[in-house]
Amino acid sequence: MSFSSKTLLSALAGAVTVAAHGHVTNIVINGLSYQNYDPFSFPYQQNPPTVVGWTASNTDNGFVAPDAFASPDIICHKSATNAGGHAVVAAGDKIFIQWDTWPESHHGPVIDYLANCGSAGCEKVDKTTLKFFKIDEVGLVDGSKAPGVWGSDQLIANGNAWMVQIPADIAPGNYVLRHEIIALHSGNQPNGAQNYPQCFNLQITGSGTSNPDGVLGTALYKPDDAGILANIYNAPFTYSIPGPALISGAASIAQAKSAITASATAVTGSATAAPAPAATTTTTAAPAAATTTTAASVDAGATVIVSPGATATTAAPAAGATSTASAPRPTRCAGRDKKRRHARDLGKN
Repeated sequence: MSFSSKTLLSALAGAVTVAAHGHVTNIVINGLSYQNYDPFSFPYQQNPPTVVGWTASNTDNGFVAPDAFASPDIICHKSATNAGGHAVVAAGDKIFIQWDTWPESHHGPVIDYLANCGSAGCEKVDKTTLKFFKIDEVGLVDGSKAPGVWGSDQLIANGNAWMVQIPADIAPGNYVLRHEIIALHSGNQPNGAQNYPQCFNLQITGSGTSNPDGVLGTALYKPDDAGILANIYNAPFTYSIPGPALISGAASIAQAKSAITASATAVTGSATAAPAPAATTTTTAAPAAATTTTAASVDAGATVIVSPGATATTAAPAAGATSTASAPRPTRCAGRDKKRRHARDLGKN
C-alpha cells in the first residue's frame, strides 16, 4: 500500500471513529415524537424540514473542547442556530431524549438546563443572551473501580436515551432545553474533556411562578473546573459535576430501563392512541389514550416533522402551521458512504 493510501485510510478511519460519538435523533413528549436536527442529512438538503432541535455544524458528530468554553459554540453546539419550531410541554411533564448511539468508553455526566427565551420566543432569541439554570444532573454513580459508573452508562443502559422532567413549579413561557453529555475519557489532560450539547425549543404551559436565575452559556464552565479536568482512571475517586447547582424543585428520575412510546403521528381533530410498535417499550406512566397533546407551534406556514407510528390526539397547531408525519429519514450523505467503501477497499490492498 502506498504512503498516500495509508494516509487516506488513516484519516477516514479517524473520521468514522469521530462519527461514532452520537447525537440526539428525537425527543418524545406524551407519546409524540419530535425530530431533531440531523447533522448527517440536513446540511445537504436544499430545504430541510422545520424541527424543534437547533441546527449545528457537527456533521462529524464532534464535540466542543474546553478551549471553546468562552465561545458561543458551547451554548448549543458548533455554529448552532435557532430551531424553527417548538414543542409544547406542561410543567411537571417528562421528556424522553433519544440518542442514535453513544460509545461505552466515553464516560461522564449527563446534564440538563433550561433558559427562558422571553416574549420574543426561542425561534428568534439571541443565544448569547440565554441564561441557563440546571434542572437535572447525573455524574459519577460508582467510583469504586476505574473508570467508574456514570450518567452516560445509565443512558446507554436505557437504550441510548435519557428522561428529564420539567420542574412542576416553573413559570409558563418559551424555553430552550439544553441537554448535554460531557465525555471524560481524556479529561485527565488539559483540553481533553469533550462536551456534546444539544438544544431544543419548548413552550412550557402551566400555572407555576418559579423564574430561577441562570448563567450565560459561555460562563457555565471553565477549562480547569474540577468536573472538566478530571482523571477517571485513579479509583477510588469522587467527582464534582461542573456548572451551577441544581435549582430548587429539580426532580431526579431513575433512568435504568425507563422508556416511553418513541413514535407517534401528529393528526388534527380527535383520535385515540394506537398500540405502540412491537419494538417499543412504555413507561409505567404511559399517557392515557384520550390524552390531548399539542404537536408544535411554529411560524405561519411552517411544518414541524414528527415520526411515524402510533397515533396521538393533538390540538390544532398555530394559524397557518401544520403537523405531519415525516417520510423515512434520508440516508446519510452519499459522499460519506463512498469514502467508507473506498477505505475498506484500500484496506484490502
